[in-house]
Amino acid sequence: MRIAVIGAGFAGVSAAKVLTQFGHDVTVYEKAPDIGGVWSASRRYPGLRTQNNKGTYCLSDLPMPRHYPQWLEGAQVQEYLDAYVDRFGLRDRFRVSTTVISATLSEPDGAPSGDVTADPALRPVIWSVTAEGPEGVSTEDYDYLVGANGIFSAPSIPAWPGRDAFEAAGGRVCAPGDVHALDEVTGRDVLVVGYGKSACDVASAIAPVTASATVIARKLLWKMPRHLGGAVNYKFLMLTRLGEALFEYQRLRGVEAFLHGAGKPVRNSMLASLQAVATKQLKLKQHGLVPDGDFERIARSTVSLVSEGFFEAVQDGSLAVRRDTEITELLVEDGRPAARLSDGSTVPAEVVIAATGWRQDVPFLDADVQARLTDVNGDFELYRFILPHEVPGLAFVGYNSSFFSPLSAEMASLYVAHVLDGAAELPPVPDRREQVSARLHWMRGRTEGHHARGTNLIPFSMHNIDEIIEEMGLRLPRRQRVREWLLPPKPADYRWVTRRLLARRPRPVAPAPRSGAGSRRVA
Repeated sequence: MRIAVIGAGFAGVSAAKVLTQFGHDVTVYEKAPDIGGVWSASRRYPGLRTQNNKGTYCLSDLPMPRHYPQWLEGAQVQEYLDAYVDRFGLRDRFRVSTTVISATLSEPDGAPSGDVTADPALRPVIWSVTAEGPEGVSTEDYDYLVGANGIFSAPSIPAWPGRDAFEAAGGRVCAPGDVHALDEVTGRDVLVVGYGKSACDVASAIAPVTASATVIARKLLWKMPRHLGGAVNYKFLMLTRLGEALFEYQRLRGVEAFLHGAGKPVRNSMLASLQAVATKQLKLKQHGLVPDGDFERIARSTVSLVSEGFFEAVQDGSLAVRRDTEITELLVEDGRPAARLSDGSTVPAEVVIAATGWRQDVPFLDADVQARLTDVNGDFELYRFILPHEVPGLAFVGYNSSFFSPLSAEMASLYVAHVLDGAAELPPVPDRREQVSARLHWMRGRTEGHHARGTNLIPFSMHNIDEIIEEMGLRLPRRQRVREWLLPPKPADYRWVTRRLLARRPRPVAPAPRSGAGSRRVA
């Protein structure tokens, strides 16, 4: 098949490699000038680092370089992805600096009775992809479309009253990814809105150079130190199957059923111990920064590591945190940009960095297709976080954001290849719809609505990977599963999935040619 992939982060890169390996002719569209997605130079902000250690944040067939630090800087992740593309000879598959304007679906009028392609996931279609790149606007036809634009594709910035006058007076409102260098904020009064990873990362990085730096936090979140008690690497606590099992999954079995049943006092004691150590180590009581609720809320919708230097900056006074408040309006006071907060106070604010979340958008799809993708709540209805119920010729990769996003994206890519081989035993659409509806209901409840339109499955990374592997008719080796209860999973241990799927195919597959096969029109 000729396949178009939209997005060139971990999801797009893994989709390109896997689908090419399975014999498809793949083209990847990326609006940024480089490969990397959220790690692109066009989106990197000061202080950007991974939350995973380098041993878990990579794809199965290429480890991170040994000389990289445990927690990677944004530029290092982008370099890794660039090297991955070259390692597997994929460079000519990518069209960077190319924005997809639209992807239009043309469907046949039904499918022959009894034909396997009667399932929407396999029905033949044509996707006409119109994109604008360095050589102008062009439209090309494809047999299949993969959305890999990510769940962090568009920053969501509140519509604060007074913004026009604020900016006219020299104020600036931006997302973290719009700040690329410290000299953009040096000597200025800066507000960072939010208390998640990006907010605390950028606040820590800019605090030493600003005139003032203040974090405006509507709600505090629990943070996990990188080394609990100064000694135990958090990866042994949270990036294991045991750490995942401390939080209640949709379906419980085995040890998890015990931990959330008769053994719940043991599980509660473990979480309480983590809370006590983190509170003491980070001096949260002294700073007045103990979050509401208990430590279990750390995995409500995300898990955030402590940003390097954050609490040290709070301690030395270079960074202030205004908790349980938010901006109500932007204004100009005595000729200078400022912000009024919900507690009635006014603070100087020459730069407002809004780390206030993301929109999960698919603007390249028309309104009809988007409506067929989502439920009445606007949540994506994707089977296994990958397949729409009734939009043919379309899959999503990277819409299962988790602790192990690279590995999750790779397994999703393999699932798409498995489906396109006609090897998947897909349940009937009504059964898939019922399963997804139940999952979304559960996700909305457990995250208090912060589930990224049904795409954020933190902290249940390994559950999702297991389900995808089992759906492909494979089973994780028992020894590997047992080891991962106490040690973080190694992506390299999952290389066998690709080998097994390729071995089951009826014939060897040569890489697809880079010919002009398929219709191509220049607008």
